[in-house]
Amino acid sequence: QVLSLPIVVIVHGNQDNNAKATVLWDNAFSEIDRVPFVVAERVPWEKMCDTLNLKFMAEVQTTKGLLKEHYFFLAQKIFNDHSSSPEDFQSRSVSWAQFNKEILPGRGFTFWQWFDGVLDLTKRCLKSYWSDRLIIGFISKQYVCKLLSTEPDGTFLLRFSDSEIGGVTIAHVIRGKDGSSQVENIQPFSAKDLSIRSLGDRIRDLGQLRNLYPNTPKDQAFGSHYNSAWGGGA
Repeated sequence: QVLSLPIVVIVHGNQDNNAKATVLWDNAFSEIDRVPFVVAERVPWEKMCDTLNLKFMAEVQTTKGLLKEHYFFLAQKIFNDHSSSPEDFQSRSVSWAQFNKEILPGRGFTFWQWFDGVLDLTKRCLKSYWSDRLIIGFISKQYVCKLLSTEPDGTFLLRFSDSEIGGVTIAHVIRGKDGSSQVENIQPFSAKDLSIRSLGDRIRDLGQLRNLYPNTPKDQAFGSHYNSAWGGGA
């Protein structure tokens, strides 16, 4: 006898997301000599970080993994804790319920459903942008406001949407004549949107976007991602 890799049988496509979560958790956290089907209910957050990073790199097929600041954002999201430091999270453990059972506050989906949506979007539409480190991605709306509020007019960055599964949004600063600043987030783009017109071309189209944070002119940052066959946009 030999134990196989975990298998989940589903009867409908809408069960696919939960099935992937079950297989990922079992693969990453079960003991080799375990009793069949017995998996830890809680695992160290650091092990979860390693698992999410390996999954991201394998799924997107990129050599550019998650960074420390990405893990900090993900910890804040999964633990619903915005007051702890990165060091505080290192000693914590995360439960299966927090990973894929409990709905995120104010949302209609779990942490894994949200993360899996980011994986799918990045794999399908954003691989080259991510690999070129043009997308910060895993960063909170509040922290974006803090970063951009002191920057020149037209400075922007890209982050994964908190409110939608599988969306990427552009946050940019608008500075008034009186010197006051306002940070706006453009309606998130889905994989369907980006299959119609690429992210690079959308950024080229938007005249209010000037420099990718902190100070790279957008044509320099995204020029290689523009579609030269497509004429000027709106």
